[in-house]
Amino acid sequence: MVKIVSRKALNTQNVYDIGVERDHNFVIKDGLIASNCFNKSHSTAYGYVTYQTAYLKANYPLEYMAALLTANSGDKDKVQKYIATCMNMSIQIESPDINSSEVDFTPADGKILFGLSAIRNVGDNARNCILEARSEGGGFESLADFCDRVDLGTVNRRALQSLIYCGAFDKINPNRNQLTQDLEFVYDWAQSRARDRESGQGNLFDLLGGAWSGDTNTNNVSGNVILSPPKAKDVEDFPPQEKLRMEKELLGFYVSDHPLKSISKSMKILSPINMAQLKNQREEAKVCVVVMLNNVKKVITKKGDPMAILQIEDLTTTGEAVVFPKTYDRISEILQVDAKLIIWGKVDKKDDQSQLLVDDAEPVENIELIVIEMTPEQATTIEQHHRLRTILKELKEQSGEKGKGKIPVIGIIKTENSRQLVRFGRQYWVQDSRTAIMALHNGYFSARIQPLAMTAEQ
Repeated sequence: MVKIVSRKALNTQNVYDIGVERDHNFVIKDGLIASNCFNKSHSTAYGYVTYQTAYLKANYPLEYMAALLTANSGDKDKVQKYIATCMNMSIQIESPDINSSEVDFTPADGKILFGLSAIRNVGDNARNCILEARSEGGGFESLADFCDRVDLGTVNRRALQSLIYCGAFDKINPNRNQLTQDLEFVYDWAQSRARDRESGQGNLFDLLGGAWSGDTNTNNVSGNVILSPPKAKDVEDFPPQEKLRMEKELLGFYVSDHPLKSISKSMKILSPINMAQLKNQREEAKVCVVVMLNNVKKVITKKGDPMAILQIEDLTTTGEAVVFPKTYDRISEILQVDAKLIIWGKVDKKDDQSQLLVDDAEPVENIELIVIEMTPEQATTIEQHHRLRTILKELKEQSGEKGKGKIPVIGIIKTENSRQLVRFGRQYWVQDSRTAIMALHNGYFSARIQPLAMTAEQ
């Protein structure tokens, strides 16, 4: 180990490629030491590893991404980024499954399963107990079968609720609310059976039958009447948004679905970058992103004015946005948790972290598009280009909102066999859709208003 005590500029010097078998430190002229000289093996090794990982990702994408997710399971931001990568690669990530999931992320049937270790409130002992019971007796057929076969002293009620809420029982019964209601009865029933097995005697109700749950009784192989596991009254499932909320709370991510997934294609029209790419933008760069609002923290400035700090996320990562008082006064009503917003703002970099300084925001549901349908001739004629730009610029000037249009403009070039979409920059976005349509029609362009959601389907 060599400690550098001084540095001296030597101007231009000859550089020697020195390769040795063992040592990386060398004694040079006048007894001085050149430390940490990398030999050729380092660059060769890095190049070889790069080739290996690229080969695996190209030829075994399922296994590669499962391994990558497992290796980075402790880093929430990286896992979310890799989940988004899987989505772009058309690899589906599925919620944990009590009959298929292992400890970590596992490739299975063309998909990647979340591991049981990812579920909050399910500790190592509970997870090992589940895997052992499944290994000994095969897959679980119902919630009652599960509770009857695992040690409920290890897999407690809280762990069972977490398994239900995150979707681990969905392939057995997709109604998570029904399973939650049934658990209140089944848990006590299974504990009673476990106590009877420990004492070496049969359950009184199993042997004699009885009107406990109202379900149809069945006979076992000996002909004795066995009461079916108790069951709660039928109830409707949780709303989709509530299921996703609980899923994220227990897994740290939206897995079975994402509130922004249905408009993922449209998001690329509204915003060419995602949250993960903010760090690559220069300081004070003007950007717009489509996000989900996770939290709103209201703050009072020294002058007594309200502002807010937002926790936001998209399909790639989470981040922070700051809404200063003037902007907050204008958009505060739409800053609701779970709202899907398009946010315009500037990039602010502090302590190697990037955040967004919000200039404006709008609910995604309110966004409409101006769709201009063009022929290949219109798309390739300079005169037509100039006429179209002139119309859009005049609309900006008439509205008096230069640079602040909230209605995106896209072009669709149609041929007999294809449709090509062209995204206009924000300098061409308009403020009034109906005025824009009239101006475009007067300029002999075919144009229409279209909701954002419909664009995602086309």
